[in-house]
Amino acid sequence: MGGGTPPLVLTLASGSPRRRALLEALGYPLRVVPPKVAEEGLGLPPRELARELAQAKGESVPGEWVLAADTVVDLDGQVLGKPRDREENRIFLQLLSGRAHRVHTAFYLRTPGEAVVEVHTARVRFRSLSQEEIAWYVDSGEGLDKAGGYGAQGLGMALLAGVEGDFYTVVGLPVARVFALLWERGFRP
Repeated sequence: MGGGTPPLVLTLASGSPRRRALLEALGYPLRVVPPKVAEEGLGLPPRELARELAQAKGESVPGEWVLAADTVVDLDGQVLGKPRDREENRIFLQLLSGRAHRVHTAFYLRTPGEAVVEVHTARVRFRSLSQEEIAWYVDSGEGLDKAGGYGAQGLGMALLAGVEGDFYTVVGLPVARVFALLWERGFRP
């Protein structure tokens, strides 16, 4: 009948396998609860959209320690969400080819004492891609479940010319900032 304090568990309000893997790699005990929040039709600018969605996702899930996030790809103010199909994925990659865009990842962190919402932005530059390279990537299927239609941490690394800012913001979670906030509030992995 051991007493003591039960171990803290972080509720991840996200269905993203990448966010889960990042937090598990740091050693956080997780409870994954994918939120049921509509991501379409809000009509907000990209940065505000990321913030609004992260907060809505976090607030929709119960728990003392809750983390939610949302990533939005911003091409000159146009939101490139998750492609609906391979054809839309091809169109996204054509739009991104040879250009720079922003990636906004917002997170919502609820602790027993407060809630924190922040938006982090990185700038990503794509190489100029041939139609053959675009077809290769689209055929991989990797981009279909990712904002902007690509994954910087997977095969999509071959498409990038550079990243300015936090790479993990592009992946979907500004890990160092989230870690620091949890640590400051007494949540240790």
